[in-house]
Amino acid sequence: MFFKDTLTQAFGAISTQRLRAALIILAMSIGVASVTVLTALGESARLFIVREFEALGTHLIIILPGRTETVGGAPPLFGETPRDLTLGDAYALLRSHYVAAIAPVAVGSAPVSTEGLERETNILGSTHELLSVRHLTLAQGRFLPEADPDKAMPVCVIGQTIREQLFPGKPALGQWLRINDRRFRVIGILSSKGQSIGTDFDEIVIIPVASAQALFDTYSLFRVLVEAKSKQVMPQAMEDITNIIKARHEGEDDITLITQDSVVSTFDKILTALTLTVTSIAGISLAVAGVLVMNVMLVSVTQRTAEIGLLKALGATRRQLHGLFLAEAAMLSLAGAVVGVVLGQVALWGLQTAYPDFPFILPGWALFAALAVSLLTGLVFGVLPARKAARLDPVTALAKR
Repeated sequence: MFFKDTLTQAFGAISTQRLRAALIILAMSIGVASVTVLTALGESARLFIVREFEALGTHLIIILPGRTETVGGAPPLFGETPRDLTLGDAYALLRSHYVAAIAPVAVGSAPVSTEGLERETNILGSTHELLSVRHLTLAQGRFLPEADPDKAMPVCVIGQTIREQLFPGKPALGQWLRINDRRFRVIGILSSKGQSIGTDFDEIVIIPVASAQALFDTYSLFRVLVEAKSKQVMPQAMEDITNIIKARHEGEDDITLITQDSVVSTFDKILTALTLTVTSIAGISLAVAGVLVMNVMLVSVTQRTAEIGLLKALGATRRQLHGLFLAEAAMLSLAGAVVGVVLGQVALWGLQTAYPDFPFILPGWALFAALAVSLLTGLVFGVLPARKAARLDPVTALAKR
């Protein structure tokens, strides 16, 4: 029996039992589709996080007041809190040869209004350097002017949503915007950026940092964004930042430094583990499909006892009978895998249409892995029926015609 004959015989057996074959293909396709969709979701989430942090720049350092790790010992007494970050702390960092620019950030929430229209929104206080450090772009006008950071100025830059809601159908540049009890002239409008690491720049108003501190009656900073001169010097820049702040805070190491690489690495580990977990859960459906293949093939062996006996009487070897039943299992599994991949791609297309801002991507390795695993599952669970068929005695099998 040649390989072509084996395939022809297996295809003929499948064709005679179309309902049985359809059930096996359906079960296998559901398993493959589940694996591909869940793998794509996990991988897409990982790529989305990486893309979001790459938008911050490849050598950005974020300084947070206070330490994030837990240390031993008794809890602090008398309500001790982390020391605040100030403008003096921020601009002292420019003494480092490895720091290219800094952008102090003060954040608060306040009502903004103009000509009877009002809404609550986030107010971000910073300096001219925020434009380059945070990779922002302007649709109209100009950004905050380069000036003394301690100088409060009544100017602001607004996001697209603020422009549409407070200045509908008319130009916003040059108009006055009231924030709490203070007035600011609109000098710039940001390009639509949407959500970026928890900040929606379409619904934000940016004012000078000194103006924000006066508006919210505070001298402390929410964050300090530091741009290193290159990615290679980031370790030296972080060491200098720690030493400078420590010297200004009476020897206390009371800040936390966050870099893009560290955050991406953490998310990558979490999302990789999550992807493997959900993919393994989806893989259970492939195992169920394999059990179905085995059970149906065992029934097939019983139904085709006379056919097997005739093949053995004509000289078919055990190896050839093994190949015949394994070829049938492989063809069914492969058909189910192809249908499953198509169903998975259709599901991903539907998700992409519903959520256009989220990148749904199925990596090539996942596609080939799904096909390989489904084929392997069919072969593994087809071994028992194949061995049972090969062990039949030809005389006994023919007698059961």
